[in-house]
Order: sequence, then structure tokens, then C-alpha cells
Amino acid sequence: MSGSAAVGPGPLTVALLRGGPRAAVKAAAVSLYLRGAVTPGPPGTLRTSSPPPGTAFVPGPDLEKAVRASLYLLTGLRELLDRPRVRRALAELRGEAAAAGLLRPLPPHRTRAARRLLRELRASVPPPAGPGGLSPAEVLLAVALYGDAALTVLVPGFTEAAGLKGRGGRPEGGPSRNDGTGGGGFTGCAGGWGA
Repeated sequence: MSGSAAVGPGPLTVALLRGGPRAAVKAAAVSLYLRGAVTPGPPGTLRTSSPPPGTAFVPGPDLEKAVRASLYLLTGLRELLDRPRVRRALAELRGEAAAAGLLRPLPPHRTRAARRLLRELRASVPPPAGPGGLSPAEVLLAVALYGDAALTVLVPGFTEAAGLKGRGGRPEGGPSRNDGTGGGGFTGCAGGWGA
């Protein structure tokens, strides 16, 4: 998975469990941005960039590699979700989550274990009040757990310029059930979790 079994799922898997493929791709883009491998292009697009001088880009999880490789042209989030390489990486991430007992394979749907994991992570990682004092790993985990709310607080310039907030004016990432566990089912490759 995007993290070791001893530590638990990584932030990309957490984002997938919380908000579906769109949330996982957003988290991958933020991870790449935090490492200097991606920058915003013209409004609503992303593009690759060179890491800061004296550092080298170290490839991360497969989804991050797929996102970066798919930015050979200026690309928006919606187009990224349609790129075959990104779709394959998302399918692999879903398969790993299913193998770990966090996602039912068909149709993709969070398990009780996944809902418990998200609840426990939210209890131990409060919503961010600002970027001050957070490491890149903590920023990424907050984005994975809290979606748009964390994006706008932690990386507002990148979020706005790259068009990462919401999906066509509707905020994403909130729980889909009244009890806050975020049950519901997955609604498609480029969609998210439904009610």
C-alpha cells in the first residue's frame, strides 16, 4: 500500500478511502507540489517542475508517479483522472486497499475497518488551523483526511491556481452519512463516494 503494514495505510490510501479517486489524485498532486515536482500552470492546470537546486526528485508511490508522468501537457484535475496511467494506478491502489480489508472490491465500498481507521485518524489528527509548524508529511495527511478544508488552509495558493478545490462548485470530501462515518459507496472512476 502507500504505507507499510506496520504503520498502516499511507496518505494516498487514506484519501482514497475518505473521498474516492479524485481525493487520492488531489493528495498525490499536493505531495508532488510539496516536493517541488509539480507547480500550477495556467488557471486550473498543473505542470511538472524541476525540484529545488541541489535536490533530486525521488519517485513516490505509483499514483504519484502516474500523476507526474501524465503531466506531459498542461493538465487539469478532470483530465488527470481520465489518463490511462492514472486510472491504472488508482485501480492498483483500490486493489491494495481491498487486499488490506479496507475496501470491498466490487462495487468499491469502504469496510467497517476503513471507517474505523478514518475515525481514529481524525481523532488523533485534528483539522488544521494553519500551515505553521507542520511537516510536509503532516500537511499531506491532513489533506488526505480533511480534503478541501485542509487544502484551502494549508496550501491555498496552490489549491486555487491548480483548480483543486471542489468539483464544479460543489465541495468534496465530507462524510456522506449523518453519523459522520462517511459510509456510502463509490460512484465511478472519476467520481467519489456517494450516499
